[in-house]
Amino acid sequence: MAFNVAADAYARFMGRYAERLADQFVDLVDAQPGRRALDVGCGPGAVTEQLSHRLGPDAVVAVDPSAPFVEAARSRCPGVDVREGVAEALPFDDDSVDLALAQLVVHFMTDPVAGLREMARVTRPGGSVAASVWDFGGERAPLSTFWRAARDLAPDAVDESALPGARAGHLAGLFQEAGLVDLRSHELAVTSSYAGFAEWWEPYTLGVGPAGDYVAGLESDARRAVEVRCRELLPDGPFEVTATAWTVVSRT
Repeated sequence: MAFNVAADAYARFMGRYAERLADQFVDLVDAQPGRRALDVGCGPGAVTEQLSHRLGPDAVVAVDPSAPFVEAARSRCPGVDVREGVAEALPFDDDSVDLALAQLVVHFMTDPVAGLREMARVTRPGGSVAASVWDFGGERAPLSTFWRAARDLAPDAVDESALPGARAGHLAGLFQEAGLVDLRSHELAVTSSYAGFAEWWEPYTLGVGPAGDYVAGLESDARRAVEVRCRELLPDGPFEVTATAWTVVSRT
């Protein structure tokens, strides 16, 4: 998966949505002073920063498998313990945090159920485990227009709709498989504005995530065809894209 990229590339591709989502996501958990939190798959640090502001940097830890993202999160969130690692083997002790959050991460875990179990393991009894995933299945993700264009031209194109947690009810099902209880499901929506098509399309050329992998793997003519089809599907001039994330909060 193409996430071993510069943090700036991710920011231009997904950060404009992730930043807005982070504020709403952290609002769903009881992130009050005196609590300790873990950000799993922290990326460049959108959720980490929110938690640091609310709890203090000494009360926040974070982990991500991408070395560039770890470096970016450390720079962005001074005083936060940010480590390189994976969700399925978290480098933290049992019952060491009160909150464990994973924003836009579960669908990229090698084993989502194992990752959620690890989040529960490090969370104290009575704490919260929470995760969010874009609604690819319902075509309400930031990338839904791109994947529609790709499928229009190549019906066998593998999009992100079948990824874990990316369709109605599936994220909650993963939580249940992981043994988590007292589930609360939410839909969080964020909107991003674009001056025009060029601003929207350019991030897809940066090699970030499955969509970036897909574009990078196309021959020039096929790549141009996807670009043209995307342009046909989007409005002329300035426009907005609203994206919705399935979100689940549970208790340990």
